[in-house]
Order: sequence, then structure tokens, then C-alpha cells
Amino acid sequence: MPACEPLAGGVSSDIWRVELPGGPVVVKRALPRLRVAQLWEAPVERNRYERRWLEAANAIVPGVAPKVLAGDDICFAMEFLPALPVWKSELRAGRADPAFAAEVGRRLVAIHDATARRADIAAAFPTDAGFHAIRLEPYLLAAARVHGDLARALEGLAQVTARTRLALVHGDVSPKNILVGASGPVFLDAECAWYGDPAFDLAFCLNHLLLKGLWAPEFKSAYMDCFCALTSAYLAGIDWEPVADLERRAAGLLPGLLLARVDGKSPVEYLDLDRDKNAARDFARRYLLSPPRGLEEIRQAWQRS
Repeated sequence: MPACEPLAGGVSSDIWRVELPGGPVVVKRALPRLRVAQLWEAPVERNRYERRWLEAANAIVPGVAPKVLAGDDICFAMEFLPALPVWKSELRAGRADPAFAAEVGRRLVAIHDATARRADIAAAFPTDAGFHAIRLEPYLLAAARVHGDLARALEGLAQVTARTRLALVHGDVSPKNILVGASGPVFLDAECAWYGDPAFDLAFCLNHLLLKGLWAPEFKSAYMDCFCALTSAYLAGIDWEPVADLERRAAGLLPGLLLARVDGKSPVEYLDLDRDKNAARDFARRYLLSPPRGLEEIRQAWQRS
């Protein structure tokens, strides 16, 4: 039997490094119940759709994700990528490179553009229930239950997102799921893969750049440079819908996602001071009650806060 070593990271799957005669591979199996404090369950068939997302993304941008080697609906094996820095760690250390952030935006929009308005891709990702279980419910709807006065706004964001079906969405574009590869960003952990609203991916990633400014305020300005670079690169690649329409949805989602990462089922682990949590809550409340005109308004306001 080959030697197996569990790998750390993530709350939603068992992940192992498996030593084979030809070299190590990574094997991943989704969990029915996530390892978080609150009850959070999700369908395990998301393994199938993560594998499909990795294959589809690599066909569009070669090397943008680990290569899938084999798999079924229970687990799959992919190539092992050794010694690549994680973008989250680079950001925390102050190595916030706008050029890398721009490439994240370019690769993400390339995947969205190549899959936009494709009935065949939509048919391959019938994951509305899974996306609701692992994204909309534990984030926006869970935050709505905590903040009753904001429930209408948060539930409205969830409804608009759920009914917008335009392109193949990763669903967890977070710096912890992006490796700094020699030839550019490598995206991991596409368990939330869904044919839906590409604005969700953009907002989800930008939200982490906002949150990092509370975690490491000494680098806040650099994070905002990355925010601007990623946004500009992404918006420049949109041609499946009016840019203003997608930007409006992304800007509307941002305050909801910001609040969700404090008071939803998956709060970010690095905000442990009430001062920082309240800063995020106050900012989110402001823009949930009065939606922003665009992403630049959010960036400028966060820079001043």
C-alpha cells in the first residue's frame, strides 16, 4: 500500500499526499459536514464538479490549476505542486504585488469569458443546490439571521446571485486558494464550482483584499493597489455583458460578503479583535443600506477608513 500523509488546510475535505512509484500525487475527498463551529453540511458530489472545473479551467488557461490525473464521484487525484508560495502568506508578509493581482484578474476573467453563455458548460455544472449549501446559505443568509435589520438586503443579494446564470464560477477565489506559480497564479479548491454569476468570484476575491487591511493594517495601501490592479484587469476582459452591470453586482456583493466573513458560518480566522470586527460590520452596514455605485467607491472608502 502506498504511503499516505494527510495535508493541512481547508475545512471541507480530506486531502492526502500519496507516494506512488512515479512520484507524489494529491488525493482529495469532500466531507459531508464541514469542520466549523456551526452546523454546515454540503453535498459530497461537489467532488465531481471540482474535478470538472479544474479540467475546464486548464483547457482554457493551461497551468491555471493542478492537472487532474484520475477521479470519480467520491474522490480524485491531481498533480502535486511542491514548494509554491500561497498568495495569502505573501500578502501577510507585505509582498503585495499589483502585477500578480492583475494576473489573477486576467486569468479569472479568461475562464469566465470562455464559458459565458455556454449551454454545454451550464449542463455540466447543475450545482445550484450545492452552491446554495456551501456559499449563499452559510455566508449571506447566515449573516442575515444575525443582523435582522439587514436581512432584506442580504437576502436580496442571495436571490440576485442565485438567479444570475452567465458563466462558470469557481466560488472560492481566495488568496489561500491561489498559489504563486512561476508562470502565474494557480487556482486550487474549486469545490463550489457552479454555473452562475461571475461577479461572485470577483467580489469574493476583492473582499479578501479588504479584510487583509484589518489583519495587517501596515500594508493596507499595498492591498488596495492590488484591489485596483485586479479589478482593472478583470473588467477589461468582460465582453459577455455590459461591464457596468457586472461591476454593479460585484460592488453590491462586497459589503454582504464582508459582513459574512465576520458573522456568517465561516468567519475569517485572523480577525480576533472586536475593534476590527466592528470596523468590518460598520463598513458593511453602510453599503448594504446604501449600495455603492461601483468598485472604486468601495476601494476609496475602505482606503480612508
